[in-house]
This record gives sequence, structure tokens and C-alpha cells, in this order.
Amino acid sequence: MTLQPMTSCPADITVTDRLIPSDTPGIELFLRNKRKASNGARSSLLLVHGATFPSVSLFDVDVDGLSFMDSLAHAGFDVWALDIRGYGGSTRLDGMKAAPSAGTPLVRATEALRDVARAMAHVRAERSPERLGLLGMSWGGSVAGLYASQHPSALDALILVAPLWLSAAPLRFDNGTTIFTHREVDVSAYKTAWLAAVPKSERNDQVPASWFERWAEITAATDGAAGRGYLRAPSGAVADVREHWTAGRPLYEPASIAAPTLILRGTWDVDVRRDMALDLFDRLSGAKQRAYVEIASGTHMLLMEPVRQTVFGQIAAFLASAFAIAGANN
Repeated sequence: MTLQPMTSCPADITVTDRLIPSDTPGIELFLRNKRKASNGARSSLLLVHGATFPSVSLFDVDVDGLSFMDSLAHAGFDVWALDIRGYGGSTRLDGMKAAPSAGTPLVRATEALRDVARAMAHVRAERSPERLGLLGMSWGGSVAGLYASQHPSALDALILVAPLWLSAAPLRFDNGTTIFTHREVDVSAYKTAWLAAVPKSERNDQVPASWFERWAEITAATDGAAGRGYLRAPSGAVADVREHWTAGRPLYEPASIAAPTLILRGTWDVDVRRDMALDLFDRLSGAKQRAYVEIASGTHMLLMEPVRQTVFGQIAAFLASAFAIAGANN
């Protein structure tokens, strides 16, 4: 059964959607799995989305011939993408069934952590992988970093794509007004924010029109109940920014992370600035192997831009190296 919009899939890639139970009665978590049909991949990777768009939107939109998940599967990895509760194909929370209100912001990183733990346990139980990695993007990087800091021996690789971290300056994700339970996002209108830091003369090339149209189509379809080209997203991530990342109170201690770690961002990313990413990198003193990669002409959404092939290559190469080192040490 397809639980989220199914993009086209290369013939040599198998795709499976499923719902798994969370640790909360009545709440199920959506997982999509892609892997090569021709061989049994022994290295697994779980992908965790950011604050606004769910996993299919960020990791499995088929533009220019393939998606990020397809690329990783072609590279020989067993790839899983998770929707945190309240997002995408996972159970929508009761507070999201009405208009946003001034109640408690839904789904904080500490709650999302529990969903990641459940998904990781499912991957281990179903695949028994020889190597296991975790990738988090943006707010998902907060959740992935929190998981890695609390489970230092559980991962063979950690990848943080444009991860939220401490900022002495306000971040545009939190405009300082009342934080509602959740947000209603106009998918088509997001293009303005996406391209805000890109020179005007380069915006048409940064996100080709057909790419954006395909992304917007798939993204809106992840929340068909919202209608009108909108999707609903919990606001807990906004509260995390206000109470942790711009308040000098990190959610986790980077020095507690032991797994080989890659931090990756685009030069035009205005949501995660260079000083933020480098400060996080410098604090990863416990990582066995660490790397910082900056992609020229990439924004916060670099996985969906022309630089994406460079990004995919960097990630696949880092995973292969980290997993090889883990194998040599065992």
C-alpha cells in the first residue's frame, strides 16, 4: 500500500512503504525503504527530515532522473526515510485537525528523538545491518545529533545536512511572534524564501521551473487533507529554536558523539550560517572521524538544486569511508 505519493523509481530499485508503531498508543510512523533489487545491501541509512517538509518531499522527489534516495540505493545502501509524528504519512496529532491555535507547540526535538529511536530499532530488527548510519537535515540534524550524543556506540556514521545549531543572531525561522500549535504552509509560495539569498540573475537556474513544479506537486500531496496546495507542520521546531538555538542552550553535547560525522551546508544557506556550522564542527571532539564540506552555490535546500549530484557524491563517499573504517576496527 502506498502511504505517501510514490515518485517514479528506477527499474533496479525496490521501494516499500510501511507504518510502524511509535511508543505512543494510536500514533504510527511512516517509513519508506529503497534498495537495489539485485543485491542485499548490508549497510543501512535512516534519513530524518527538517522542521517543515516531510521525508518524501526532501529525499524522494524524482527530478533530473532520480531522487536522493534513488542515488543512495544505486550506491549500494539500504535507505530508509522516516516521517516524525505529525508529518507526512505519520499520524497527524489531534491538535493539527483544527486551525492553528496559541496552544503548546507540537512535536519538540526531544519527542521526535523517540520516533527516531523506534525507526532505528525497526531497521535493526528487519535488516540486521552490518553498518548503520543516520542522516538529519536542518531540524532533523538537531534530532539526529541528539540521538547520536545519547547513543555513541549505536552508529557507524552520522551526516548532518545544514544542521541547526547555536546562533547569536535571530534566525528567520522564528519571527518572534506567538508560536502556534502548528503551521499551515503555502507550498508554492515557499519558492521566495528558498531563493532569498540567490542573486536574482541566477534564480531561474538555481531551481529550474520543472523541478520546482515537481517538488511542489509531491510536497502538497504529502498532506492531501490540508488542501489548496498547503501542508500542515508542527511548530515544536520553532520553539526549539527560540528556547535552545538562539538562547545559548544546546539540545545536546557534540563532544559526546563518537560516530564519524560529516557536516554539509551550502554557501547560500541563510538558515544555517557558516559560523554556526563551523562552531558545531569544532565541538565534535569525540568523533573518530569528522569532516566539514561546504557546497558552492547551494542554499538550505541543496538536495533539490543543480549542485545535488556533488552533494550526493560527498555523502556516498563519506558513508563508504566511515563504514569501511568501522569494519576494519571490528
